Amino acid sequence: MPVDYFTAAAVRAAEAATGDLLTSGALMQRAATGVANVVAAHLVSTGGCYGRGVGLVVGAGDNGGDALFAGALLARRGVSVCAVLLNPERAHPAGLAALRRSGGRVVERLPATMDAVVDGVVGIGGHGPLRESAATVFASVTAPVFAVDLPSGIDADTGVVHDPAVSADVTVTFGVRRNAHLLAAPHCGRVVLIDIGLGDLDGADLRSWTDDEVGRCWPVPGPADDKYTQGVVGVVAGSPRYPGAGVLCTGAAIHATSGLTRYAGSAGAQVLSRFPEVVVSESPQAAGRVQAWIVGPGFGVDDDALARLRTVLAADVPVLVDADGLTMLAAHPELLAARTAATLLTPHAGEFARLAGQPLGPDRLAAVRDLAQRLGVTVLLKGRGTLIAGPEPSTPVIGNDAGSSWAATAGSGDVLAGLAGALLASGRSPVDAAAMAARVHSVAAAIGADDAPLGASRLLGAIPAAITRLRRAAGASVVRQ
Repeated sequence: MPVDYFTAAAVRAAEAATGDLLTSGALMQRAATGVANVVAAHLVSTGGCYGRGVGLVVGAGDNGGDALFAGALLARRGVSVCAVLLNPERAHPAGLAALRRSGGRVVERLPATMDAVVDGVVGIGGHGPLRESAATVFASVTAPVFAVDLPSGIDADTGVVHDPAVSADVTVTFGVRRNAHLLAAPHCGRVVLIDIGLGDLDGADLRSWTDDEVGRCWPVPGPADDKYTQGVVGVVAGSPRYPGAGVLCTGAAIHATSGLTRYAGSAGAQVLSRFPEVVVSESPQAAGRVQAWIVGPGFGVDDDALARLRTVLAADVPVLVDADGLTMLAAHPELLAARTAATLLTPHAGEFARLAGQPLGPDRLAAVRDLAQRLGVTVLLKGRGTLIAGPEPSTPVIGNDAGSSWAATAGSGDVLAGLAGALLASGRSPVDAAAMAARVHSVAAAIGADDAPLGASRLLGAIPAAITRLRRAAGASVVRQ
């Protein structure tokens, strides 16, 4: 099952729908218990609870109340708990009273040595950066930080990380995940979801695929398959100046599926020397029939490249446009007007700005959704947090947190294009192909890097291991064919 993420408004509506659970304070008690249990588990794993020190950084409102009640529960377990109240006159009265009854203390500043710190400054209603008083407290914190609901200084809906903001080791959230847990994943750390009785929510704003879902959907040959039934992908990439783009893109397409890969470009000799199974021609017109095209990586922006782009986009099959192809498409958007088959664009931030006619801006989620709808295409916006939006306004955006930045290397995008294009040829929808490719790409980067910087060639070589890992995560039933 995919993982869904929701806006602050959706969370508030779900809380309101619980009625007495909200008004009686039961939801807050459940949330506080969840926070206390997560912090206590960390303390136990590092030596036990009794006599350990936990600091609370407490703002106004319910988020601060969650932290204060959690501190009270920890104090009852023998933890030495102290709280810095950023706005004493607006601290949650019942939470503060519970903390004091349990032996917790209110202090002006946190002790120099703590075993954990709880961020209870602001929750999903917070906007903008940390105020100076809060920033000063966190500037001296060296202990693991546990954020209540969301690290303070991060916008819940857009994932915008303001400066300054809290960077949490663990985020404890309640009922459902918030958009920012994916959009600002590096600042949220490990996200722990606590069931507080909100039930199932509909209308997710954002969604991500799980590893087992990608593995289960990955195309593999069946008993009746041959090279044609599994998808034939055409690659128009590379040039005399950038032959490597053709090699990387074609190699990724070969590793992605068991179909047939046709290469149509000027780097045919280099491609064949690395991958002799490729069928090479000099132009898209001479390539033969394909089920999808990949066009753009490293093939230049001259008149010949533009003519090739026109030829490919005129074909009535799915087309993935990347790199130089995007640059030319930004100057010739009319090439999309006559398209009847699906189109997938895979820009990085600079290419996105050229396509959109303006800088990307901090709200990446709104930007990618807007561009996809405006152009009537699927857009994969690259980054550590990849976002994929289809042209239909009613469907969630798909996100993928790579979990690392190892793939931030030259040629990495050529590999991603090859993966996604081959999946298009296998019959996957543009959104599904993009989501599956992004996940395998990030897993391959982690495998290939092995905790050391890697180049795109090693990333390419790790694709089979990444697919194997994800397919095995889906269970043995999908391994045997």
